[in-house]
Amino acid sequence: MTERPPDPADQPLWDHHSKIAPLHLRELFAQDPGRAEAMTIEDCGLLMDYSKNRATLDTIRLLVARARDAGLHKAVERMFTGEKINETEGRAVLHTALRNRSGKAVLTEDEHGQRKDVMPEVLAELEKMAEFSRKIRDGRWRGHTGRRIRHIVNIGIGGSDLGGKMACEALRPFADRRLSVQFVSNVDGTDLAEATRDLDPAKTLFIVASKTFTTQETMTNARSARSWLLSKLGDRSAVGKHFVAVSTSAEETVKFGLDPATNTFAFWDWVGGRYSLSSAIGLPLMIAIGPEGFGQMLDGMYAMDCHFRRESPDRNMPVILGLLGVWYTNFFDFGSHAVLPYDQYLRHFPAYLQQAEMESNGKSVTLGGQPVSGETAPVIWGQPGTNGQHSFFQLLHQGTRIIPCDFIGFAQSHNPMCAHHDKLMANLLAQTEALAMGMTAEEVAAAGVPPELVPHKTFQGNRPTTTILAEVLDPKTLGALIALYEHKIFVQGVVWGIDSFDQMGVELGKTLAKRILPELQAEEAPDLKHDESTNRLIRWYRKHNA
Repeated sequence: MTERPPDPADQPLWDHHSKIAPLHLRELFAQDPGRAEAMTIEDCGLLMDYSKNRATLDTIRLLVARARDAGLHKAVERMFTGEKINETEGRAVLHTALRNRSGKAVLTEDEHGQRKDVMPEVLAELEKMAEFSRKIRDGRWRGHTGRRIRHIVNIGIGGSDLGGKMACEALRPFADRRLSVQFVSNVDGTDLAEATRDLDPAKTLFIVASKTFTTQETMTNARSARSWLLSKLGDRSAVGKHFVAVSTSAEETVKFGLDPATNTFAFWDWVGGRYSLSSAIGLPLMIAIGPEGFGQMLDGMYAMDCHFRRESPDRNMPVILGLLGVWYTNFFDFGSHAVLPYDQYLRHFPAYLQQAEMESNGKSVTLGGQPVSGETAPVIWGQPGTNGQHSFFQLLHQGTRIIPCDFIGFAQSHNPMCAHHDKLMANLLAQTEALAMGMTAEEVAAAGVPPELVPHKTFQGNRPTTTILAEVLDPKTLGALIALYEHKIFVQGVVWGIDSFDQMGVELGKTLAKRILPELQAEEAPDLKHDESTNRLIRWYRKHNA
């Protein structure tokens, strides 16, 4: 990739980096006894301690100045006020309107160029979702044979899958356990086959979630699910009792056989898929935890939206989290970032953030179409503690790569068995201390370790972490946590000068797949015009897929 010359606006940070990079976190704490207090923020039900990062308050001041020069404040206001900040697609970015609890209008431009308030439609759709959810939960909506719905299967992919899947697992303690909720995303038939294997079709509701209702994977699974249902129930009229759609395309949902008035839930082109959980894409979650619980999640999101929009940058959780990501990506060349929730209910949270951040900021050109001047999004990954400690923490502690980490934990457990939770949280706190402070060779030797083993038991430390704590994982806390990371991603995109809300990079492979599919299915050997490797692989597949 051809890069532009370094941005002169980064020079003060480079000068600062040359001074701070050689310092160990031990030194930074020794130099500033009040560091932990000064570098902790508490709001929206979350506590964020970023003192174990390789940064000082001067670093934050310089990063904030860099964000200000990049126009962060103006960009934030443009987003909240409905301007078309998704410039490549000519769209507003208004996921914040979906959880607007202020009672105030949110204006954006309609297809005729007129400013309109989106809130009446948003509130009407939320009420439609709520009424449908209550009917499922209390048994007023029944299947074709009169049986109560007991199984919800969401069919979607990407943003139409990951958010709902993550949140349904995260908030399982608040769910109606008489309902099972499953998610099918992979076009691999195994995903749908295993999801439906033990289900009773008479008690199953499918939610087909696709913005355009043309997504190949989703619609392939939806049609196969419809065939499965009809093969069991034998009456095409059953579709209307066992399928609903979440889409921006009423025309396509009608083609599928669904009534827009009763079986279709809308959202809008100003809602990006990976930011859509608070829209009708969250219907499976609302059914699981109820409209009241869903509303509490929206409350948490709104609280973080207000914090992000109104709090000063140096005390602003999403701003600081985002700027630390810029600091490590662009000035330390750390190309990976781990998110480590110490709560089993958050086991899908790292995967959710993978899409949120890597699809948003995995860009190599600016909004103006020029090559970026440095690296953009790191690779996001993670696993719940304490499982990861027995998997990849060896590399985090003693590997040659330094990987910044976010540790997420809670003061209370939904399952307080004996001392389980204390042991879980002791591990979280110990890991952040060990990664930051390490253990010197002198300390290892003083502990009586044989000299030949001292190098193997020495921990360099100086590995940066941010710790995010809350009292308990409930709908409001989850909402705040989701919005925290959404806005963190936006901050980074503004500093890098990229469009965080398009996803052009997913299109080329999908386009080529549509070209290759008929070549795989053709009765006669097709005239292949791909590269030689792809041609040979297609021929091999055709031969062995007889």
